[in-house]
Amino acid sequence: MNDMQRAPDFTNLFERLEQLNQIGVALSKETDINRLLETILIAAKNITNADGGTLYRVTEDRALKFEIMRNDTLNIAMGGTTGVEIPFHPINLFDQGGKPVTSMVVAYAVHRDKSVNIADAYTQEGFDFSGTKSFDEKTGYRSQSFLTVPMKNHENEIIGVLQLINTKDPATGAIVPFSVADQHLTESLASQAAIALANRLLINHLENLFESFISLINAAIDDKSPYTAGHCERVPQLNMMLAEAVNNVQVGPFKNFTLTDKDRYELKIAGLLHDCGKITTPVHVVDKATKLETIFDRISLIDTRFEVIKRDAEIALLKAKLDALKKGDKQALRKIERDFELRLREINEDRGFLRFCNIGGEAMNPADQERLKQISTQYRWRDLQGNQADFLTDDELENLTIRSGTLSAAERKIINHHIEVTIQMLEALPWPRHLKHVPEYAGGHHERMDGKGYPRGLTRNQMSVQARCMGVADIFEALTARDRPYKKGKTLSESLAILGKFKLSGHIDPDLFDVFMWEKIYLKYAEQCMEQSQVDEVDLAQIPGYVPPPPQ
Repeated sequence: MNDMQRAPDFTNLFERLEQLNQIGVALSKETDINRLLETILIAAKNITNADGGTLYRVTEDRALKFEIMRNDTLNIAMGGTTGVEIPFHPINLFDQGGKPVTSMVVAYAVHRDKSVNIADAYTQEGFDFSGTKSFDEKTGYRSQSFLTVPMKNHENEIIGVLQLINTKDPATGAIVPFSVADQHLTESLASQAAIALANRLLINHLENLFESFISLINAAIDDKSPYTAGHCERVPQLNMMLAEAVNNVQVGPFKNFTLTDKDRYELKIAGLLHDCGKITTPVHVVDKATKLETIFDRISLIDTRFEVIKRDAEIALLKAKLDALKKGDKQALRKIERDFELRLREINEDRGFLRFCNIGGEAMNPADQERLKQISTQYRWRDLQGNQADFLTDDELENLTIRSGTLSAAERKIINHHIEVTIQMLEALPWPRHLKHVPEYAGGHHERMDGKGYPRGLTRNQMSVQARCMGVADIFEALTARDRPYKKGKTLSESLAILGKFKLSGHIDPDLFDVFMWEKIYLKYAEQCMEQSQVDEVDLAQIPGYVPPPPQ
């Protein structure tokens, strides 16, 4: 009786079947492709007591790519999580004429869809082992027994090949041929492994498709307005920086907070989708760079009215001068010209003031608002119907007296509506269990810790740490953003000062602000996303709400 026909050891076989079941469970849980491939090969080596092995994957260009290599005797560990690149070229499955290559045992296993069990490569006929022999000559190794098993997925497609080398007799350690039981167990493992690998590849493909679709939505939002381009990318980036810092902090209220890989992916998706509702926001509101801008800046209409006022003043001047000349009153003539110069200066000053008010800012004082109202009634002009009218329409006056920024109350409501749309869109999706918190995380970035935020008026205790992180990230990105139509990007110290005030006023989570400062998240973000001119020296003593980290 030869080795391949030796009587089975049923006790050992039962133990290996138990091991195979455990391996199947482990394969179904693994989510990382490289670790999954390593688990497959190492499990096959262990279950057959093989000294070495290689796992190949079938590529789209019809070749077998070396993915994982292991050899205990030679202490070889390449591919996968080792970071060591395998130096061998892929094995072609077809020649240049398109004919199947069957001289290589791994290619043969693919084309014939069958396992190949070889007792000794040096005496086996029908296969080309020249590469193996060359390898042995260089290393002093002796590649003897081979077991090559194709890996087929649930669609009966061969997606890889598992090849094992030199199984050892457990009792003596001698190299022996792979037994029938070895082959059957390896084929069973290969089947489980192929399905697990195919499932993971399918999941990865669907995740990539999903993320690409999200990127498509964000690209559409960014394409609507050059002023918000990059916001949908920078906020998730900053959000993940802060979340990781909270995960790593060893002191304070977050010392027991932890993030799993699934938690990280869920937060990443939420960050990417946090502004998806802006796809419905009108462009002229998003892009409103000045207070009078709609589809164009209406300050030009007011400029035209000032030109009409100046023209009327010139006409009145000429009429008065003509009357004075007829009367020969030189003193009256000089007064008329002097009054006209004063009137012209007043008109130009008021025109410049309206232009200044149109720019918008952080805080318009009441005196300027009152002056606008006076200008509106001070000048009179005839409208298209020839009727006397106030210089500014009610809508123009309402917009020019906006206290902060460039948006009117109605327009701000339109902008704010994007978060309601975001929540509605996300809550309408059938999220899998590991992504069920995406709507909450994404929909909470405009809430405040004191309950004065929107759209739901949530308080700190009603929000998750992840949602609170999103709020900090969204605010800091907006403060430092250099591409807004209504403002320039603030410096690092200016942004931190405002963020500190938000901590003290109950706007943002105070503990998250502390982590943001202690772990210098602002510096990491500045290095990656801010202009060098914005990155000034930060004096922590001048930042409102800053407290030093407690001793560890």
